Amino acid sequence: MTAQLSKKSEAWSARFNEPVSDLVKRYTASVFFDKRLAYVDIQGSLAHAEMLAHQQIISQADHAEIQRGMAQIQEEITSGKFEWLLDLEDVHLNIEKRLTELVGDAGKRLHTGRSRNDQVATDIRLYVRSEIDNIVGLLRDLRLSLLDLAEQHADTILPGFTHMQVAQPITFGHHMLAYVEMFSRDAERMLDCRKRVNRLPLGAAALAGTTFPIDRERVARTLDFEDVCHNSLDAVSDRDFAIEFCAAAALIMTHVSRMSEELVIWMSPRVGFIDIADRFCTGSSIMPQKKNPDVPELARGKTGRVNGHLIALLTLMKGQPLAYNKDNQEDKEPLFDTVDTVVDTLRIFADMARGITVKPEAMRAAALQGYATATDLADYLVKKGLPFRDAHEAVAHAVRACVDRGIDLSDLTLEEMHVFSKLIEADIFEVLTLEGSVAARNHIGGTAPQQVRAAIARHRTKLS
Repeated sequence: MTAQLSKKSEAWSARFNEPVSDLVKRYTASVFFDKRLAYVDIQGSLAHAEMLAHQQIISQADHAEIQRGMAQIQEEITSGKFEWLLDLEDVHLNIEKRLTELVGDAGKRLHTGRSRNDQVATDIRLYVRSEIDNIVGLLRDLRLSLLDLAEQHADTILPGFTHMQVAQPITFGHHMLAYVEMFSRDAERMLDCRKRVNRLPLGAAALAGTTFPIDRERVARTLDFEDVCHNSLDAVSDRDFAIEFCAAAALIMTHVSRMSEELVIWMSPRVGFIDIADRFCTGSSIMPQKKNPDVPELARGKTGRVNGHLIALLTLMKGQPLAYNKDNQEDKEPLFDTVDTVVDTLRIFADMARGITVKPEAMRAAALQGYATATDLADYLVKKGLPFRDAHEAVAHAVRACVDRGIDLSDLTLEEMHVFSKLIEADIFEVLTLEGSVAARNHIGGTAPQQVRAAIARHRTKLS
């Protein structure tokens, strides 16, 4: 039986008296999703082999053979010729088996001083680090698209809302800058997460380290890690970095979802603030007039998917004793799908932002509804010496009178305004214009067009 199992090339075959059942093989195998780690697995193995040779743990000849074999394996993977075998369970054993076929005993010596436990932990960190760099770049592209849109509409007025009710006039450029701020924080979070991702587990071996005279710092330098993991138990069992990445990704998708919600509302004919380019929309199978904003709707839905992956990883880790457990195989599919979802979403949203057509007339008409300049009238009275609470009460009475008559505050005559406060003078009509309202908020973070353009310039400087 042992001889029969050895022919199957299972890494632990000599320990068992019967082969693993086909059902168990399918249930426990990860090769058909973790094969995306192939390139980083090769990268990590080459760094490990270089260190082993430098430390004279393997010969220079073996090192050269490992390099040669890995180069061929990488070419086979790239060309699609590499044969992935379920019997070999995962990406690591598939590559090691092929390496041994190509270079013989040198391939068998590669695993000296390491375990699949620290190997996979290293692979995942290399993968996440690379994807963080990619996502930060995509966040930059999205922000640049939003900055272009904001700059085009630094003066375009629309109503700002609280509780979905008209609150105060703002500019569309200012509104877009709110999302630029969100996505800027997302980039900061990703880069901060990268610091904790960028620590090397390799050398922890299965859980306790190794008896071989390895040089972990050398491998860290080769792979551009900033540090090594300083406890072997933690090194192989930690998935905090993956959870942190997924938390940052969930926040990205939350911001995308908030933006999506507004795009869907704004594109509705009942609102009509914007149009989205046809290439991001679909029609109806029965209603020929329909133009549906499918991309923002789907992104809004995919947010729940990414949130679910975060919860899955938190749940995965919550009951695990030290050190490595097979549970951790379940970290990859949520992580991989999170990456794919965020990357695709950011890429398409950067393009979609360039395909948004703004309708200033509809925005302006909406800003004239709901007494958006009421706060400006209250502020005016405060500047005339009236305590704010008294000013608030006076304006509330004025708004109530306008509601009863179906007119705007600016439609009141000066004499009618005196009913609510004798402090009101003829200059009030400049204050009650939409342009006057936004221009008056001329400070850092305010909606004044001057401040919008200044904020755009600051962001462009940071992104240059």
